[in-house]
Amino acid sequence: MYRQRVNRLRVLFLLLVGANVALFAWARLAPPDAASDPLPLGRQIEPAKLRILSEKDLAIVQASKPEAQACVEWGTFTLAAAPRAEQALEPLALGARVASRRIEETAHWWVFIPPADGRAGAQRTVNELKSLGLEDYHVMQEEGNMRWAVSLGVFGTEAAASGRLEAVLAKGVRGAKVAPREMQVTKVLYQVPDIDPATRARLAEIARQFPGTELRDCRN
Repeated sequence: MYRQRVNRLRVLFLLLVGANVALFAWARLAPPDAASDPLPLGRQIEPAKLRILSEKDLAIVQASKPEAQACVEWGTFTLAAAPRAEQALEPLALGARVASRRIEETAHWWVFIPPADGRAGAQRTVNELKSLGLEDYHVMQEEGNMRWAVSLGVFGTEAAASGRLEAVLAKGVRGAKVAPREMQVTKVLYQVPDIDPATRARLAEIARQFPGTELRDCRN
């Protein structure tokens, strides 16, 4: 009886020893678990390949980024002046990217040549404007004290009207004035989406040839 108990204890001891040996062998030979890796950063980062960028390097990286695309609006134009604006856009070869839309604006200022000698005087003024190369004008025929005046443009701000006045005077127009005038007018606004900085700069140069107009980012 005593001997049987000793034999069982000996077998149990040998089983425990065998289990410990197997566990030790598995721990030594099994592939390491990434989650329990004692040196995870050392295995993932190669310090020899790291480099601190100088200010010059950062400038090169910034310069290599693609240029942002933008959307701009240019306007506004009277219906008479819109064809000239479209003609000025042609060298940019924007094609179908240019969209135009008509908007209703409240004008507060206008540039005009006062009436003189009725219809005949208005016709002489028109002939003079044509000889100076001006085409965006309108002869006022509504009843009132401004009948037969020749309008050279209506604007939302006094500054825009003054810019137009300076431009027409520089062309040789005589007798033009700026005055307040409240009226609803139909204007044309041009929109160019996805425009790069170089094309926008060229468009800004064109816009300077149209005093009283504004080039700005598209409004939502």
